[in-house]
Amino acid sequence: MSHPLLKVSGLRKSYGAIKAVNGVSFEVMPGEIFGVIGPNGSGKTTMFNSVLGQIRPDEGRIELKGESIAGLSPLALNRRGVGRTFQTLQVFGKMTVRDNLLVAAQEHRGSLWSRMFVPGDSGLGDKADELIDLFRIRHVADKPAGSLSYGQQKLVDIAMAFMSDPDLVLLDEPCAGVNPSLVGGISTLLKKLNQSRKGSFVVIEHNMDFVMDLCHRIMVMVEGEVMAVGTPAEIRANKQVLDAYLGS
Repeated sequence: MSHPLLKVSGLRKSYGAIKAVNGVSFEVMPGEIFGVIGPNGSGKTTMFNSVLGQIRPDEGRIELKGESIAGLSPLALNRRGVGRTFQTLQVFGKMTVRDNLLVAAQEHRGSLWSRMFVPGDSGLGDKADELIDLFRIRHVADKPAGSLSYGQQKLVDIAMAFMSDPDLVLLDEPCAGVNPSLVGGISTLLKKLNQSRKGSFVVIEHNMDFVMDLCHRIMVMVEGEVMAVGTPAEIRANKQVLDAYLGS
C-alpha cells in the first residue's frame, strides 16, 4: 500500500488559553513503527487521546484507511482495528494472565448474544496461547495478573492490545517503570509483532535509545506543535531538535 494507514491533518485542542495541540499533521504508513517524542507538556498524550476517541479535538481530520474516524468511541475504533496501551497498567489483577488476554479481545467479537453460543473462551484460546508463548509468559499464564512483577504485568498489558489482531496499535510509554533489563526484550517483541503481523505502531516513549532502535520514523513535538519528522538518523542530526530536546 502506498496510502497512509493513519492520517492526521491540522489537529488542534485547546484548554482555555493553553494550546495543547496546535495544528499537528502526520501520516503513518502500513507496517510502519512511528515514534512520537517530546518533553513533558508537548502535547503527545493529548494528540494520542484525540486520535483514540477519548477526547474530542477542536479542529482537524483523523483518517484510518482513508475514512474519517473523528468522533468514534474507543470501542468503535477497536472494532475497526485500532488497539492501544496506556501509561498506567490496565490489567485485571484478580484474573489470570490468560483470562486477561481473552477479555481484551471478546468485545471485538460481535454481540453479547452471539458470544453466548461460542466456547467458554469465545474461540480465542489459541490466539491467547500464541501471544502467551511469544511474550514468554507461559510460566505465569494461570497466575493472577496482580501477583506478577510490574515488568511482567507490562508484558501482559501489551499482549492484550494485540488480541484483536489490530491494524494499528498506539503504545503510550511501553517502557515506563520497566526494569532496564526488560526494555530490550520489549523492543524485540514489538519488532517481531511488526514483522509477523504487518501492523503499524505509534509509540510515545521517553527512553530515547528504545525509540531510536525501534522506530522507522520519529516525530518530535514541542509546545503542541511538530518540530520535525524523520528517520532516527535524521532526528539525531537535527540541530533544532538537539537544542530543544535531546541536548547536545
